[in-house]
Amino acid sequence: MTLFSAKVSEGPEVTYGLPAVPVEIWTGGTSSPSRAPITAQRLEEAGWDGWALVDSQNLALDPYILLALAASATDRLKLATGVTNPLTRHPAATANAIATVQAASKGRAVLGIGRGDSSLAHLGLAPAAPSAFERYLVRLQGYLRGEDVPFDAAGDGSGVAAASSTLGMAGGPEASRIRWIAALGSKLAKVPVDVAATGPRVIAIAARYADRVTFAVGADPARLRWAISESRKDPGGQVEIGAYVPVVVNPDRDTAQGLISGGVGSFARFSVMHGRVHGPVDDDGRAVLKTVHDSYDMNQHFTHGSPQSSPLTPEVIDTFGIAGPPGYCAKRLRELIDLGITKLVLLGGGTGMDSDARALSDKLLTEEVLPALRQP
Repeated sequence: MTLFSAKVSEGPEVTYGLPAVPVEIWTGGTSSPSRAPITAQRLEEAGWDGWALVDSQNLALDPYILLALAASATDRLKLATGVTNPLTRHPAATANAIATVQAASKGRAVLGIGRGDSSLAHLGLAPAAPSAFERYLVRLQGYLRGEDVPFDAAGDGSGVAAASSTLGMAGGPEASRIRWIAALGSKLAKVPVDVAATGPRVIAIAARYADRVTFAVGADPARLRWAISESRKDPGGQVEIGAYVPVVVNPDRDTAQGLISGGVGSFARFSVMHGRVHGPVDDDGRAVLKTVHDSYDMNQHFTHGSPQSSPLTPEVIDTFGIAGPPGYCAKRLRELIDLGITKLVLLGGGTGMDSDARALSDKLLTEEVLPALRQP
């Protein structure tokens, strides 16, 4: 494997292995109509490959509008939902919205989707069952390809009667299709679907029906290897693979671990959401994750100082996030890239993190970690 070296702020030279496949490096978060174009421009200029915006209707502004605004201000930056869910929008509405961003961005849109978490919790709902998620994903892909998608009046109507049984129309559609996508054909590249997945069932669904699966299983290579193995069990499932990774950069490791705890507390919960821990973890880590599950407060989702961040040990923080000086963070991220990861979505420390510390982390991440990962 070809090697290269990169200088980082701590002084010593750090050597990394060059990945066999180019990796996309994304960031994510929330924004507003006034900030989205400016932030997108800055991310593009700084060398980021993509920006994913939260879709959680009670906590954040509508991502599709913000993504379209970001598209108008950029030329290269990829734009995604990070992530949407299968319940708050009909698959035709989701496909229509992201395909509109695809048209506005001239082919730079990605549809990030998962089973749903905060978006559904704030409606009093649990994440969608894997079977419902699979059905939604299949229909969503049909809409994005401009195909006829069979009606599912029972599943879509929520108690509303089928049109054919009540309206007495002389004629009507016999299936569902987004006509403008179908009319454009090859002039509009199909939007890739990227599934956020943690457990084996959703990983398997993503491997069969998505274009990429981006794992939300942490930053430990052993956990990523487990998730990759799960995605390869289906012979037909050879999707590209990515990883969501909380990252906080600070010259002091202990400080960085404290700052990242709000983000890691919520992120680690994905691996124990229903009380059962997914993926390899030792007994001490398993006990901590159970405590995170039992103490979780959705009112403080991804929030610094939340109840779910209090039980975290340094070992669990290192399992689910990367926190420390630039060279340390770059080395750990390189370990993940060397597993075959082709997309990294780097998340921060959560809401309520000290603003000066956040600014320093963003600066070091952009000016030192990102170039170190890009160095040929």
